[in-house]
Amino acid sequence: MVLDKLENIEIYKDLSNDIYDGLKFIKDADKNIEIGVYPINNRVKAIVSVYETIENFSRGYEAHKHVIDIQYPIIGLERIKWSPIDEMKVNIPYDAKNDRTFYLEPHAQRTEVVIGNNYFAIMFPSDGHSPQHYFNKPEIIKKITIKVEIS
Repeated sequence: MVLDKLENIEIYKDLSNDIYDGLKFIKDADKNIEIGVYPINNRVKAIVSVYETIENFSRGYEAHKHVIDIQYPIIGLERIKWSPIDEMKVNIPYDAKNDRTFYLEPHAQRTEVVIGNNYFAIMFPSDGHSPQHYFNKPEIIKKITIKVEIS
């Protein structure tokens, strides 16, 4: 997992054009962007959603096999729990249509991050992430999730 500020996106240009394109979309997005799906290129899309943050994400930690997630609340703050998926117990088996598996029993090396207010997170296939948690109290957030296809 990577946690960084939007002002640092230029360093990702040499890492991956697709990740950089997704970060540029986030940085350039207006807070009034409509809910929906926005194609960025043939391997990258943005999903804009609105929801209320919660205390516990009941399905556990999700991980993807074929995409990298870049997550950023354009309005509000969100706490994301993180754990490497190795040694975690499968809660909901892999769903190929939605490219996700849900896990329980986070690793001892788990942590939490707060995204929004110029901070974004990048989650790779080995990163179990449990999103939608509130920071101080439940709030309605508008979030951009970038899906970068990797295989």
